[in-house]
Amino acid sequence: MHIASIGVDLGKTTFHMVAIGEHGKVVVRKKFSRKQLLAYTANLQSSLIGIEACSGANFIGAALRSQGHEVRLMPAQFVRPYVKSNKNDFIDAEAIAEAVTRENMRFVPIKTDEQLDLQALHRVRDRLVYHRTAVINQIRGFLLERGITFAKGPANLRNHMPAILEDAERNISPRMRTLLARVWQEWKQLEIEIATVSGGCLRRDIPVSSARGNKKTARTNQREAAVISTT
Repeated sequence: MHIASIGVDLGKTTFHMVAIGEHGKVVVRKKFSRKQLLAYTANLQSSLIGIEACSGANFIGAALRSQGHEVRLMPAQFVRPYVKSNKNDFIDAEAIAEAVTRENMRFVPIKTDEQLDLQALHRVRDRLVYHRTAVINQIRGFLLERGITFAKGPANLRNHMPAILEDAERNISPRMRTLLARVWQEWKQLEIEIATVSGGCLRRDIPVSSARGNKKTARTNQREAAVISTT
């Protein structure tokens, strides 16, 4: 049995595999667990295997490549035109097996462990920055209800927060003052966490070429480090 290409549709616990022969006919159609899939492919001849670029694709791709297969990852939107009839997992796997053979297909490189680490750091940092923005906006909203406003940008608010909390003549109730103090502490803690994660993004043992927006990130990290030193 000669296999021209293989398509694997990834799931959380189950994986659907379809192999296509030389004449475009399906020669293998199987459903596996992750362990079963890797055990099966380990006994196959070196083959061209296509996988949609999704969560878990880098691990499976690297594992299949270590078995000697030629593995190619593809964005899901480029595989969709090859789906025939009603969508299901085996039909998706067949579409992947067909799409991977196209010479004009756009492929995604399999990420190394270092690149995955860096990607995770960026995602955690993005979440922390989003949370920090929400905290700042909440503080602004609380103060606006008390008739206290500041110019656009976090720097003005940050510089005035200690004075706001300490000034007893401000039109702020004790309960609100306590609440603002807690949210202010949350803001400062987020600044520390962002600076820590940002430092991990710039570690020299992670390839700089794989970083997203390195120069911009470096400038941002310097500003955040300065903020931490003043709080």
